[in-house]
Amino acid sequence: MGKRKRSAAREAPEGAASDTDEEAPPPPTREDVNGSIPDKWASTDRRLVVVLEGAHLETVKNGKSFELLNCDDHAGILKKNGRDPGSCRPDITHQCLLMLMDSPLNRSGLLQIFIHTESNVLIEIHPKTRIPRTFKRFSGLMVQLLHKFSIRATEGSMKLLKVIANPVTKHLPVGVKKVTMSVSAKSIVNPRDLVPKGNEPIVIIIGAMAHGKVDVDYSEECNSISAFPLSAALTCTKICSAFEEIWNVG
Repeated sequence: MGKRKRSAAREAPEGAASDTDEEAPPPPTREDVNGSIPDKWASTDRRLVVVLEGAHLETVKNGKSFELLNCDDHAGILKKNGRDPGSCRPDITHQCLLMLMDSPLNRSGLLQIFIHTESNVLIEIHPKTRIPRTFKRFSGLMVQLLHKFSIRATEGSMKLLKVIANPVTKHLPVGVKKVTMSVSAKSIVNPRDLVPKGNEPIVIIIGAMAHGKVDVDYSEECNSISAFPLSAALTCTKICSAFEEIWNVG
């Protein structure tokens, strides 16, 4: 368990068998995707780039199989190792992805998503990916991803989810504005004010954890969109809705 076990899991070769294979959901097929979404992005494409920072995606061996560590199913393991249950909330990432991937902004090809985990694993989510509806199936898919480094569509060679090299700035448009969302920010802004005036892209960084705040060195400013603490999923929803309104999407 912990970072040491995560490291061991990520050393497995791509395509290696996983103890979780029979429990995990099959990769999405091309019937699950919208063909209008671009396979590749140009650096000047107008789009919202969301980085889910501090995500709790960690595998643990429980019995004979690997599972996604979470506070509900592994309370005994966490207690034994002195871990705070609040530090093991992969359900937050699941909720965020459901909100983001279901949004008209994503279905219109104007959303790009990265996940940076607490254990420094960087994941790229292809806009055509269909996220499993239930947490159990999502957990199985994430275990496969963390062990095999990529998940391909059933038909074709498209990688719908893949582990990529750090840092995330290598994969962002050159010169793009980067904004962190935090309830502790000094300024409260209307989400619509975050939308660029022109056609340039923008990066919004959202913490995918239960406690604490996002602390990254690549962000240029920090803002809040409410005087009240918002869940990460609600923050994703409000921001996407603002961009959809300004960009006349949906």
